[in-house]
Amino acid sequence: MEAGIVGLPNVGKSTLFNALTCSQAAQSANYPFCTIEPNEGIVSVPDGRLQRIAKYAKPQRILPAALKLVDIAGIVKGASEGEGLGNKFLSHIREVDAIIQVVRCFEDEDVIHVAGEVNPLSDIEVIQTELLLADMQVLENALPKVARSARTGDKDAKQKQELIEACLAHINEERPIRTMELDAASQKIVHGYGLMTAKPVLFVANVHENDLEGRDPHVQAVREFAAANNAGLVCVCAKLESEIAELDEADRNEMLESVGLEEPALAVLAREAYRTLGLQSYFTSGEKEVRAWTIPIGATAPQAAGVIHTDFERGFIRCEVYTLDDLETYGTEPAIRQAGKLRVEGKAYVMQDGDICHFLFNV
Repeated sequence: MEAGIVGLPNVGKSTLFNALTCSQAAQSANYPFCTIEPNEGIVSVPDGRLQRIAKYAKPQRILPAALKLVDIAGIVKGASEGEGLGNKFLSHIREVDAIIQVVRCFEDEDVIHVAGEVNPLSDIEVIQTELLLADMQVLENALPKVARSARTGDKDAKQKQELIEACLAHINEERPIRTMELDAASQKIVHGYGLMTAKPVLFVANVHENDLEGRDPHVQAVREFAAANNAGLVCVCAKLESEIAELDEADRNEMLESVGLEEPALAVLAREAYRTLGLQSYFTSGEKEVRAWTIPIGATAPQAAGVIHTDFERGFIRCEVYTLDDLETYGTEPAIRQAGKLRVEGKAYVMQDGDICHFLFNV
């Protein structure tokens, strides 16, 4: 699964992407469309639980979870009608599983804003409107064919027709599809149409380095909008984070302390992007490695085992599970087992975030 970083030109999204992926690329030019083709990067998801497990396992290496990010070309008003790089932008958005929208929440006369003023809600509206219009086109194109099938008595087609009409009514109210209350069957149908406003969204407020906590009225406006539109929010100073990303560990820690941060804001962003994608981690632990494995929230034990190898899922027998709290209480896996805290779970077990597991299988 992957998330696409979007935003109007010159809001800091490419600076943010480069910092996230530890890119050493030169600074992008200060004009629209400096990112033409989408750049891709793999980002580690910081998780302090790995180090806590490693304290007991003493592994040769530690492997965190990772997620894929795509830096997508800037969008302008009229994208749904092909303006600017609109068609390319929309095609790239359709391919990602979640949207990370960077909005500028700081003033800087040296950085041109494409609209001539800093107004994050207006920026959000531009992109949301273009996505709504594009989704409207998809649904309106699909409706006649579905309606014809529904008139023949096809129950599935009738269900689709009603759903499409409900989605169109929702869009006409300028509300994204992700704010609709849909059952699992309807969600599956919506997913099949690739509707962009159905994708989960995480807003990133790009703040001034003097406002890392996001107290500016611009940020508050975005915070309220995100809460009302079923979206998350993270505050990041892209300029500061890009500087921090280039430092070695000692200098990085010193700089973080000087600005009052316990960790780079990018670590928070990576975890929130992971959550926005509907992902969670379970762990395996041994002398060779302590590793975080990525699974969708709600995955069963066999599905989780299949992430390691398809044979594990095909021949799944059972899963032995314990928690980090158990490990820190008893110190070793044998002690956990002896205390009766090692759980044995079957095929129906739904994995919990942070489970430490062994899978038994036979093929």
